[in-house]
Amino acid sequence: MPKYAFAGVDLEGRQVKGTEKAASRGDAEIALYQRDLRDLRVTEKKSILQYEISGPRIKREHVMHLSRQIAAFLRAGLPILDAVHSIGTESENSSVRRMMHDVEDRLRAGERFSDTLERYPKVFPEFYRGIVRSAELTGELDAVLSRLAVYIERDLEARRKIKSALIYPIAVAVMSVVTVLVLSVYVLPKFRDFFADLDAELPLPTRMLMGFTDFLAGWWWVILAAIVAWALLFVISQRFERGKYLWHGFLLKVPVLGETIQYALVERFCRVMASMVSAGVNLPEAIRVATDSLRNRVFIARLTGVTEQMLEGQGLAGPLARTRLFPGTATSMLRVGEETGSMDTQLEVTAEYYESELDYKIAKLTALFEPIVIVVMGGIVGFVAVALVSAMYGIFNQVQV
Repeated sequence: MPKYAFAGVDLEGRQVKGTEKAASRGDAEIALYQRDLRDLRVTEKKSILQYEISGPRIKREHVMHLSRQIAAFLRAGLPILDAVHSIGTESENSSVRRMMHDVEDRLRAGERFSDTLERYPKVFPEFYRGIVRSAELTGELDAVLSRLAVYIERDLEARRKIKSALIYPIAVAVMSVVTVLVLSVYVLPKFRDFFADLDAELPLPTRMLMGFTDFLAGWWWVILAAIVAWALLFVISQRFERGKYLWHGFLLKVPVLGETIQYALVERFCRVMASMVSAGVNLPEAIRVATDSLRNRVFIARLTGVTEQMLEGQGLAGPLARTRLFPGTATSMLRVGEETGSMDTQLEVTAEYYESELDYKIAKLTALFEPIVIVVMGGIVGFVAVALVSAMYGIFNQVQV
């Protein structure tokens, strides 16, 4: 049975602390209240072993569900405190329960909901916290949380599509490599020994493959050291802004892949901007938060001066077009939003347009990636097969002679 740490005040005004075993936090509060304790602060207590085994981190899926649940409770007329309490009590994830209990305690202490989220920057990104803060001021917290849940869901869906698109080619590549290694390490050496006993020469394809496997067997440590050194250099370079900038710039220039990344970043920028502007956040702050949410150093560097140009009266579409990172269609849509005064609507329309375009780019990238992997792996496996067949044919000829 879970154990809960509590702190409260008895009827004589003395501070009381201790632990209470109960099936849930609510049951612990009821039991303590029946013991004439008031001003209770109850938190779930876990051992180090429990933290290691049952303390999963809070994923984006959990944030999506939290946003949707709180929005539903608020729309039904429940206070934010009751909504947080219900989620903290019913959640099956221990990390979510602890977080919601902490949020509930801080709400009881008089903090705003947006202030409680500031304690969890890794769970709730800056744009999320900024949108919630603005929504509290405008009284549209339920609608804004619903939009945030939809945004996170779309972002997760895009990530799932990319991952699922890569599963098949990666599986083919892994199986092909394993097959080649098994044939090269265990099968081919037997042909070598057999031909040596017959005092005959192996066929050319077989000799080529054997030479390659001998090279790997003799110099594997050099190859491994080179791979480790390259990986270390890459990791070290990613700790510096210059290294990140060069890597992100290289990815944006890769055919097909670069355009896919560009469309994904444009879609995210417009989606975050639309959510923040709809929530009442001013444009300079929305641009700053949306830019930081991209995490691409090339985009961040080129978007740095957009706010200053906008404040100088140049609008938003023009400065974005001059970064040469936003396609003409995106800047044209945003220019229409500036001229008609419907920037939030146009940002949402632009995000939806590039979301559909991103689906097309992912499908195109997959269609290009799969044949390349299959052809390359098929060529390698085919060469190994030719080497084996040549060796077997050579044995047959030796026996015939």
